[in-house]
Amino acid sequence: MKEQLIAIREAAENSIKAAKTMQEIEELRVKYLGKKGELTALLKQMGSLSSEERPVMGQLVNEAKALLETAISEKSAELKKAEQDEKLKAETIDITMPAKQSKVGKLHPLNTVLNDMIDIFQSMGFDVVDGPEVETDYYNFECLNVPADHPARDMQDTFYLGENLLLRTQTSAAQIRTMENRKPPIRVICPGRVFRADEVDATHSPVFHQIEGLVVDKGITMCDLKGVLEQFAQEIYGSDTEVKFRPSFFPFTEPSVEVDVTCSECGGKGCRVCKGSGWIEILGAGMVHPKVLASCGIDPEEYTGFAFGIGLDRLTTTRYKISDIRLLFENDKRFLDQF
Repeated sequence: MKEQLIAIREAAENSIKAAKTMQEIEELRVKYLGKKGELTALLKQMGSLSSEERPVMGQLVNEAKALLETAISEKSAELKKAEQDEKLKAETIDITMPAKQSKVGKLHPLNTVLNDMIDIFQSMGFDVVDGPEVETDYYNFECLNVPADHPARDMQDTFYLGENLLLRTQTSAAQIRTMENRKPPIRVICPGRVFRADEVDATHSPVFHQIEGLVVDKGITMCDLKGVLEQFAQEIYGSDTEVKFRPSFFPFTEPSVEVDVTCSECGGKGCRVCKGSGWIEILGAGMVHPKVLASCGIDPEEYTGFAFGIGLDRLTTTRYKISDIRLLFENDKRFLDQF
């Protein structure tokens, strides 16, 4: 029986050393140490031994069992490490190789300028409001003191969708809705698309963008308007930018002005961009007409206000020196990739 034990132990040791996979190790464990394994079968034969031989043989079998368990454990660890090393070798990444470049989308130049302008006016305490692009004649014209015989109501200038519906020609309609639903003090800007029946060329489009501003409170004057517009112009064009008001006319403001800023190209000295004048027109503005305030339920004897309208497309083309406004709408990838 002792010779049989030695033979089993030597055969098991050699098989364990020669094993190449974890599956082979598991099969050897079952073969020698399992419930029906060879060592277990040998223990069952100990009943035929004398009482003096049984303890000696039992100790030898337990030593062989412990020896084989240790050998299996060490071989398992060795095979697991070899498998891990092989896997790491197969999955090795050469960190010196250049990475694949992923194209990341960017904001359209119109959106970039719009976000900058919103940040500027929000820093001055303005809220951002929106309104519908399909408007009624009442909000787009009547409440803005534009009479029925005004040229702006002509079919050649406005896109009418029905007897009383049209595509808004200005975001001022959103200002009217705001004044109807809010009590002064009011300080808002209204960005959005507007529509006019213009011929398409380098400086005109039937679809363009405006940002209109409105402030209504007690004691508002033209000085407040100039202060806000100076702050805006200096944020956009630089701290040395100056603002000039020129008299003009808009039905919804009185008095009305056109607003110029010193040319950012020449600093006011005169150049091709500003046609030698040193100034560039950027927006129209004025004090809100008393009739407009009254039509919205605001007492013009108690409150005053100012309004201004900025062409986002013109501001974008001057900021990025874009010569043709059509480039902003054509989605030409060669153009957009520059931004």
